[in-house]
Amino acid sequence: MGEDFVHPYIPNSVPSIKKKMLEEIEASSANELYAEMIPERLLMKRPMKLPNALPGELALRRHVEGLFSGDKTTNDYISFLGAGCWQHYVPKVCEIIQSRSEFLTAYAGGSHSDLGRFQAVFEFQSLICELLDMEVSGIPTYDWGAAAGNSVRMASRITERKEILVPRNVSPARLQILENFCGSVNPGNAIRITKVEMDQETGRVDIEDLKSKMSNEIACVYFENPNYLGIIEADAKEISDIAHNVDAESVVGVDAISLGVLASPASFGADIACGEAQPLGIKMSAGGGSCGFIATRDELSYVAEFPMRLVSLATTSVEGEYGFGQALYERTSYMARENAKDWVGTTTALWGITAAVYMSLLGPKGMEELGETIIQKSNYTASLLEEIDGIDVPYGGFFKEFPVKFSKQVKGINESLLGHGIFGGKDISEEYPDLGDAALYCVTEMHSLDMIEKLDASLREVLA
Repeated sequence: MGEDFVHPYIPNSVPSIKKKMLEEIEASSANELYAEMIPERLLMKRPMKLPNALPGELALRRHVEGLFSGDKTTNDYISFLGAGCWQHYVPKVCEIIQSRSEFLTAYAGGSHSDLGRFQAVFEFQSLICELLDMEVSGIPTYDWGAAAGNSVRMASRITERKEILVPRNVSPARLQILENFCGSVNPGNAIRITKVEMDQETGRVDIEDLKSKMSNEIACVYFENPNYLGIIEADAKEISDIAHNVDAESVVGVDAISLGVLASPASFGADIACGEAQPLGIKMSAGGGSCGFIATRDELSYVAEFPMRLVSLATTSVEGEYGFGQALYERTSYMARENAKDWVGTTTALWGITAAVYMSLLGPKGMEELGETIIQKSNYTASLLEEIDGIDVPYGGFFKEFPVKFSKQVKGINESLLGHGIFGGKDISEEYPDLGDAALYCVTEMHSLDMIEKLDASLREVLA
C-alpha cells in the first residue's frame, strides 16, 4: 500500500492533503514524526505484506461476512456454557437505551457537560447498592476480575497488610487477574496470595484449612458466592467472621443476577462486595460484554480507597437545586496520574447504564422470580443428567452452574454434542483434576424444557 493510496475510511489520506499537513508542521515525511517516538531499530523498513485493499464497502462487507460464515453461535446452537460469560435474555429496551447517542460512548463524560449520563450512572450505583445491601458504589470497572483485583488492593491499603487468602474454588481466570493486580514492580508493594483448599465433599471453602491459615498478617479473605463451580457458600457468614476475628476484611465476589434469591453480601458480613453485571441485560459479545462493580459501606476508610470515579449528588449555583458531581475526585488516577493507588478506565460506563435499565425493568419481584426460575431449571437439569449411566453430579446446593463428571473425556463428548446442535459445558478437567473428566454446565432462563430434554437425550446417545 503506497504513499499515494487514498483510504476511503481515513480522513485526509489524499496525498496532496497529507503534503500540506506535513508542510504546515515543517516535516518532510510522516517517518520524521515517528523518529521522535519510536527507536530506529524498531521501525519497519519495508512495506507490510498486506493483501490488496477492498475500497468498496459492499465488497468489504461480503468479505467479512464470508469470514464469519463458518461460525456457530448461541443463536444457532443450544449453549450450556458459562464460567464467567453467561447467556441470559436481553430485553429489547436495554438495547434501545444503550444505543442512544447521548449514552453510546466509552467516554464517561464530565460534570460540566454530561449531567444526563451522570444521573444514569448514579442510578446504576444506587441500584447495585440496593441489590448488594451496600451504601457506596462507583462507575463500573472492566470486569469481575478487575473489580476483585481492585477490591483486594483496597483491603490491603485499609488494613496495611500484604497477604490475602483465596480459596481454590475461585475462577482460575480470575485468580490469574488477582495475581496480576497483587504483583508489583516494587517487591515491597506486592501482595502475597495464599491458597485455601476446597472441601472435596461439598465444593465449598474448606473451613478448617481457612482457620489454619488465618493470622494477623492477613489483609482479607476473598471468596465468591456462588463460587466458580456454581456452589452456594453455605458458610459465608462463618468465613466473614473468621476474617473479622483477626481484623481482616471480608471481600466477596458475586454474580449480580443471583441476588434476587441469594442472601446479600452485607447480610453475611462482607466489607467489600464486587462482581459481574454482564447477566444484567448485557450481551455476551464474544466475552466482551463484561462489567465489574465494587460496593462498600459509606465509611470514609472505604470510600477514600475506591479506585474509580464516584458519581454523587451535588448542589448547584441555583438554591435548592441538585445536580450530579464527582465525589473525592482527587482519589482517582485521572487526578493523581502516576501517583495513583490504582488505575481504572471508563470503557464500561455504558454497560453500567444498560445494567441499570435491566434492574429498573425487572424490579425486586422480577429479580426474585428470575432467580427462582434459574434455580429450578438448573436443578431439574442436574437431576435428569444424574440418571444417565456414566454421569455423576458431585455437588448440590448450586445456583445456575454445576460440575458434571463423565466416564469419558469431556473433549470427545463436547465434539459429539456439536453434532446434536449443542454447546456442552466448559471442560474443567485440567482446572480441577480431582474431579476427573468433568465439565461445568450452566442453565439459565434461556433454556426451555425442550432444550433441557434434548441435552438429556443427546448425552444418553453420546455415552451409550
